[in-house]
Amino acid sequence: MRELRDRVAVVTGAGSGIGRALSEVLAEAGMHVVAADLDLADAEAAAEAVRARERRGLAVEVDVTDRGAVEELARRSYEAFGACHLLCNNAGVLVMGTALAPVPEQWDWVVDVNLRGVLHGVQCFVPRMLAQGGPAHIVNTASMAGLAPSPRVAAYTASKYAVVGFSECLRIDLEEHGIGVSVVCPGGVKSRLFEGRHRPSDAPVLSSDDLAAVARAGSPDSAVLIDPERVARAVLDGVRDGDLYIVTHPQMRDQVEARCRDLLAAFDKAAARQGAPA
Repeated sequence: MRELRDRVAVVTGAGSGIGRALSEVLAEAGMHVVAADLDLADAEAAAEAVRARERRGLAVEVDVTDRGAVEELARRSYEAFGACHLLCNNAGVLVMGTALAPVPEQWDWVVDVNLRGVLHGVQCFVPRMLAQGGPAHIVNTASMAGLAPSPRVAAYTASKYAVVGFSECLRIDLEEHGIGVSVVCPGGVKSRLFEGRHRPSDAPVLSSDDLAAVARAGSPDSAVLIDPERVARAVLDGVRDGDLYIVTHPQMRDQVEARCRDLLAAFDKAAARQGAPA
């Protein structure tokens, strides 16, 4: 979707981090923006930043885990602007810990926000996008953790792998309708994700040991935190170019290649078994 000026974007998790940067960068590109966030004050600050760029900005309080609330977000977006040309399912949360560490309630929280939040956005907006006609695009925020495993982020990784797979399927399903799909997979970003806003009371707080373990899993500079604006501008380029995958940390390529090598080796082993005598 090359032409963005005077079109409408809806961004969840718009109150901070990547979502706030997306709101501002898309406004600079000429889009009107619905800034949605669980914290209405943060959503309003994002909408005001949009208006400061002489674009229309609407703040909406939304809990993406609540399908009814996302349906209301879609209703209000179409009531105010009459269309949604770019949907950014960006809201996300993080719980750190080994695969066995998070309790069921923490797993539920991560999956509800990171995966079901994306699903709710698609279910509530896509029928309206199909009805409005014309080009449109969806961007789902995953993570580099959705492309390669790291220690102490099992719940987060599981949810982000699911977002990547869902986005790949969604792109195939919507291609004939002229709706593009991208999945953005950033590495470390300077955001409030690590603060765990609105986290369950029993969710563990991020420790320096957790960060060190994740950093050791990749290249020496894989733990570099980039500004959210860099992610937002990568998304802008990806939308215009119709990219499926949008990555931000080229230094993390080795981790993805290592996973792909292991997968291909498994196919080689299967072929060898198939050719072996009974």
